[in-house]
Amino acid sequence: MTTISVPLTDEMLKAIEDLIRDGIASNKADAMRKAMKKYLEDQAVEAVLQAQREPTLHGNFDDLLKKF
Repeated sequence: MTTISVPLTDEMLKAIEDLIRDGIASNKADAMRKAMKKYLEDQAVEAVLQAQREPTLHGNFDDLLKKF
């Protein structure tokens, strides 16, 4: 496992400490791992939602190709 060092604002540090105090995370590293996991899940959901908004083409490929 890799370790990284990231400067945090006082506000971010307080938020992490709140997560620990509230029992959501066991320590700072756990809080950061949970935050990263949540971020990646949110990005995956956003990618699916964006793909659903993309236009779709229906019909015969040759006919569609002629329109371009």
